[in-house]
Amino acid sequence: MSQEELQRIKSGFDIVGNDAMLNYAVELAYKAASTDLTVLVTGESGVGKESIPKIIHQYSARKHAKYFAVNCGGIPEGTIDSELFGHEKGAFTGAAEKRKGYFEEADGGTLFLDEVAELPLPSQAKLLRVLQSGEFIRVGASQVLKCDVRVIAATNVHLEDAVAKGKFRADLYYRLNAIPIYIPALRERPGDIDLLFRKFLADFSEKYRTSRIRLSPQAKQMLVEYRWPGNIRQLKNVAEQLSAFESVPDPRQTVEISGDEMKRYIPKDRGALIPVAGANENDSVFSPSDKEMIYRILYQLKADVDHLKSAVFGDGGTALPARVLPAPHNDEPIVTPPRMDYDGKDSGNGTINVEDYGFAEESHAQKRPMSIQEVNEELIKAALKRNGGKRSAAANELGISERTLYRKIKEFNIKL
Repeated sequence: MSQEELQRIKSGFDIVGNDAMLNYAVELAYKAASTDLTVLVTGESGVGKESIPKIIHQYSARKHAKYFAVNCGGIPEGTIDSELFGHEKGAFTGAAEKRKGYFEEADGGTLFLDEVAELPLPSQAKLLRVLQSGEFIRVGASQVLKCDVRVIAATNVHLEDAVAKGKFRADLYYRLNAIPIYIPALRERPGDIDLLFRKFLADFSEKYRTSRIRLSPQAKQMLVEYRWPGNIRQLKNVAEQLSAFESVPDPRQTVEISGDEMKRYIPKDRGALIPVAGANENDSVFSPSDKEMIYRILYQLKADVDHLKSAVFGDGGTALPARVLPAPHNDEPIVTPPRMDYDGKDSGNGTINVEDYGFAEESHAQKRPMSIQEVNEELIKAALKRNGGKRSAAANELGISERTLYRKIKEFNIKL
């Protein structure tokens, strides 16, 4: 697979990072899509395993059929068979109507079984049967039904150990493990930690229209040295906390986080494995709408406090706190690859960049913020200059395909 094609797939599914093991997992998913073999995705909680089945489904012959993702660990043991295989009316208390299960609904498509190790042994036997023959029976029925479903499973459990302990069927494990794909833990890809963190900070800054956040060298070192037992999920949570409590309500400003400030957000015992509850990337005590409302209130409160400080100290609001910088220095630019539609096509939104706005010489009151198009143009020009006009090298640095870069060069009429 070419680097351009690999980058296009990662961009289309919001996969950030350049680690070799991560790239290998994405490439395996792409190759597995052309087969109908079952796939077992393994890796710790929070590493982003749910992207792999989406890639497989999208690039398979089943891409126009249905795709379902089922969290086996989130369904009570007493109802898991009903959820997977359906039930007849009156099959159990509360079964007022006949209901199709996921296997029946996904006929012709793809079914992703997350946390498959949490299935009880009786349900494992039924899953094995449907994998071997495509046959299943609804709860409370006697008629055998058939389906044609591509199954992709995922787990953060060492299934070999579960088999040895009698908690998981060996025959089911071998059936699921036809194509194994491993997603590395965040600590196994330290070169991607800063890139991911800056991307999350950029997303929150844009979403809540607050200041950009930059890490000091000491803060960056702490970020990379920490083990991140919660992986990407934990990293994203820390980025969200920083955005909520350390930023200021002005998108034109940049706040630098020192090592001492970073300590408040990273557990003191760096070697400790801290349990992270939940199985999905979006697990949270609050819903997304609740969180957005809370953060907006926090930002408005912070703005009111800043205004009150200005009035009390009589500085007219012109002085910036010591940790708020007028403009970022020449940090590596953060580049979010172009968003792709679900079919992998370029949606035309281009890149979104949140650093290197380039207005250090003028105050924010004197110069308007640059548009996304202007920022993109400056970043592309800078990348081309650094790479001696070589488009392939510049595209690789920016994290976009050479084709996209060529289109942007024509769009901005950049002279090489």
